[in-house]
Amino acid sequence: MRWSKYFVPTAKETPKDATAPSHVLMLRAGLIRQLAAGTYTYLPLGYRTLRKVEEIVREEMNRAGAIELHMPVLHPISLWEETNRVQAMGDVLLRLGGPPGDWRPNTVLGPTHEEVITDIARAYLVSYKQLPINLYQIQTKFRGEARPKSGVLRTREFLMKDAYSFHADKDSLDAEYDNMYRTYCRIFGRCGLPYVAVQAESGAIGGDVSHEFMVLTDAGEDQVVISENGDYAANLERATAAPLAAVPAEMKPLELVHTPGHGRVEDVCAFMGTTPGEMIKTLIYVSVPADTLKDAPAPRPKRIVALVRGNHDINEFKLNRAAGMKVELADPQVIEEVTGAAVGFAGPQGLIDKVDLLIVDNDVATMRNAATGANKTDYHVKNVNPGRDFPLSGDKVVLADIRNVVEGDLSPTESGYPLRLRTAIEIGHVFKLGTKYSSAMQATFLTKEGRPQPLIMGCYGIGVNRIIAAAIEAHHDANGIVWPMSIAPFHVLVLALDPRDEQVLRTAVEIHDQLEAAGLDVLLDDRDERAGFKFKDADLIGIPLRVIVGKKSLNEGVVEFSHRKDDVKQRLAPTTVVEHVRRLYTQEMEELMRAPLLPAANGD
Repeated sequence: MRWSKYFVPTAKETPKDATAPSHVLMLRAGLIRQLAAGTYTYLPLGYRTLRKVEEIVREEMNRAGAIELHMPVLHPISLWEETNRVQAMGDVLLRLGGPPGDWRPNTVLGPTHEEVITDIARAYLVSYKQLPINLYQIQTKFRGEARPKSGVLRTREFLMKDAYSFHADKDSLDAEYDNMYRTYCRIFGRCGLPYVAVQAESGAIGGDVSHEFMVLTDAGEDQVVISENGDYAANLERATAAPLAAVPAEMKPLELVHTPGHGRVEDVCAFMGTTPGEMIKTLIYVSVPADTLKDAPAPRPKRIVALVRGNHDINEFKLNRAAGMKVELADPQVIEEVTGAAVGFAGPQGLIDKVDLLIVDNDVATMRNAATGANKTDYHVKNVNPGRDFPLSGDKVVLADIRNVVEGDLSPTESGYPLRLRTAIEIGHVFKLGTKYSSAMQATFLTKEGRPQPLIMGCYGIGVNRIIAAAIEAHHDANGIVWPMSIAPFHVLVLALDPRDEQVLRTAVEIHDQLEAAGLDVLLDDRDERAGFKFKDADLIGIPLRVIVGKKSLNEGVVEFSHRKDDVKQRLAPTTVVEHVRRLYTQEMEELMRAPLLPAANGD
């Protein structure tokens, strides 16, 4: 392929509003062009890389025994109503507009395909003899992202590989989950990504076990928790830490302290001469009503008190699990009804009979002589003790881990190593869905004994576009992209520095043609431009292997070869450079194919 006949609209300047390196470089290198907020055109270089990523995904999914199909983007909203996910997805679920009675208001653009695949399963998977099976697609998704940003990292339209497995029993699901986990390791390894797998929350997808595959980078929007010795990794929503040790101390009598106007933890600590870690935060929540039948009266929201230390934050994923329901912060009126005080002065003492549930974080249960609100406006109390001043057991009490991990907490593996928080890009997610969707949609099969049973499901997603951005985040320098060989738009760039010189152009074309015949993707820069201009473009677009053909070097009987990742120059004879390049290409592709696997998912 000749550059002069191709379409590579590179740019010198950093685009406005682009801050993430991947966003900046994808725009400057002419990989993408923004059409509207959250939607991008993939220009020729970017599209070549997108298709290479897609092919790696397809090869490894096929190798793992999954079967490809293709499902529609347009979904009847009635499918989503069957699983009660219309409310759960909220504005993320994009609906078509139209007049009353028209078909469009009853249609959504698919952000994911659990409902559609389950509808297929209930139509065709009727016997245990058809199980297990794993069906996948590579398809466009649409999500109502309120604030698209960072280029293709957060968009409203994107390409996803989503797979769904169906099983007769849990052992079969476990086996396929591990198969997909290892398949993902191979996919991301082949794409040259320095990934980690972390325990994760399932979110709106559902299920009880899941792992996310992450690439650590400052441009990421997810937070992961990793122990210093690498023996533990989880996303922030799921992460836990070793419990804080109890500090033996004699219980002191309660002491009321007047704290006028001081409701925030930091203000109270400064006023009372204590620290956030010695305070108990008392937060009042109410249950979020589940979907009910039309015209049925909504049940009274349950009132829940949650307790964490003053230097910790509530993790609402953990809180929902501990409560056994979805909860949200109560409004000021409910808080005043429960506590008898204004917002900011709540304490756990005396509340057990006024609420439906008291959830105590494990690290609160070990406190002694803590400070907290007095349930009296403008007052706090000192020397509150769990077990004495509020219960740690009983029908309405739950002890659980409900807090976010913080930097420096110790690993829950008891290794003694501290936990560190890092930002990351999520590139893949695997779930054990169980029967969440099959039960809701009545997708059953007949067992060996002839009894109907809900299909047991797994779900496995990869953000294809995000792989490109993550690769650039992990592999770039001040001059541009440094592509892994497997997903580079071209493997080799041949630069003809003096294209008007007949010998230079002829030699460059011969090298280009021989490399193409050897199966490599080659771009020949035959533009009549200054050498410095061409070198800057070469660095920017990041093609791994580079052959430079110039008039001066040819007069000396050589051409120059370098690798984008180190730019070390080698002088080689034109007759040997092709074999040298081919050998390096083969070596790097084989190394990517041999990328090590992580430990099995079910061994965590």
